[in-house]
Amino acid sequence: MLVTDRAATPRPLADVVRAAVAGGVSAVMLREKDLATADLVRLGREVRDVCRDAGVTFIVNHDVAAALRLSADGVHLGYRSVAVGDARTMLGAGALVGRSTHDRFELQEAQAAGADYVTFGPIRDTPSKRGLVPTRGFSGLTIAARSAGSMPVVALGGLTAADAGRVRGCGAAGVAAIRALVADGDPASAARLFVAAWNRGA
Repeated sequence: MLVTDRAATPRPLADVVRAAVAGGVSAVMLREKDLATADLVRLGREVRDVCRDAGVTFIVNHDVAAALRLSADGVHLGYRSVAVGDARTMLGAGALVGRSTHDRFELQEAQAAGADYVTFGPIRDTPSKRGLVPTRGFSGLTIAARSAGSMPVVALGGLTAADAGRVRGCGAAGVAAIRALVADGDPASAARLFVAAWNRGA
């Protein structure tokens, strides 16, 4: 999963996403937390179209109204977002609803609320969570994946392609990255490295 951050690249965001998708990214989360809904929708249209053309899942972070206006495949919720059930009511029964989690208790709460998947982390130190949430490491990820049962857990937080196989070995269903994909000068090649490492496994 590519998580966007337009500040991490000088290139147009849609071009970065297009390249990463060509390299094998299978889901994109539009995460531009400083933008109001109208601005997020304007930015998101091109990203959404890239995802649609490639058959890649397109998710909007936090902003359910933007997800609706963009006809996104779903929304990813944090702890300042609406409840899982409310998001599903707003988006419809077929929408994906994900939740950010940082320990197995939050994970279990998300599961009980009916989330379709969760992200879990940060696994390593990362600027987006520094000083806010302690790193969980791969041992924490293993515990979380076991606790989740059949619900997919996507690992994130400071991860690079070199970590992808280990993440899979912990039982996670996927790996998410911001800078390792968006800030790379060659997002297609960066994505291919993630996919190759994931396929090799631990």
